[in-house]
Amino acid sequence: MPPPMLRLISSTSVSTVAGLPPILTKPPISNQSLSINPSEENRQKVLRLISRRDAAFLSLISLFPSLLHTPHASAFSIGISGPKDWLKEQKRKSSKFLLAPIDASRQSLHSVYLWLMDKESTISNNDLEEVQKLLKSAARDCVVQERNSFVAFQANTGVEVCTFRLIVKNASSLLENKNPVKLEAEAMLDDLISSFTSLNTLANESDIQVASSRQRVADALKDTITSLDKFEQGIKDCLEV
Repeated sequence: MPPPMLRLISSTSVSTVAGLPPILTKPPISNQSLSINPSEENRQKVLRLISRRDAAFLSLISLFPSLLHTPHASAFSIGISGPKDWLKEQKRKSSKFLLAPIDASRQSLHSVYLWLMDKESTISNNDLEEVQKLLKSAARDCVVQERNSFVAFQANTGVEVCTFRLIVKNASSLLENKNPVKLEAEAMLDDLISSFTSLNTLANESDIQVASSRQRVADALKDTITSLDKFEQGIKDCLEV
């Protein structure tokens, strides 16, 4: 009897051995498919570490890449006014509060002037004290000789106590030191303080019960009111109101 025969059917890549069922052969796995791309592996690790929120944020940024490369521009290149203009506007809006002490001083001076010019009025010692108080109040601690001990102590420690000087500093704070408007306001301040100093000295040394002395004080009052009006206009010029 002839031995069993082994036949190889190459067309179907199936081997038949002694009547056994056919075995399907798998294609060989290439070395390339087994290799792992290092960069791809790292990318997968990074993606696993990113939270859903971060991934959503990155997706949003990817939609607007130009946001990450916006060229540097000035802070006010989109038509918004600068802080200096804004501060000027705020100063103009609050000008009535800044000018209020000036108006209060003018009213005090007018009251004293009308009282001195009333020929029918009689002046007592109490009236004289009241006049001196009004003049002192109108000077707003700008006359050194009229300051009380507490205000004088503050001034000696470097605290600015003269209300009119504080008004100038506030109104002209946005102007350059050599700005002519600021320099004019400072010059008017010096004239105003000089006028108040002369007025208070004259009022303290004069006997206003005497008609001639009363007239001299009244004339000094008019000069001080004029200086106060000019000073007020200088402040308005600084504020541009």
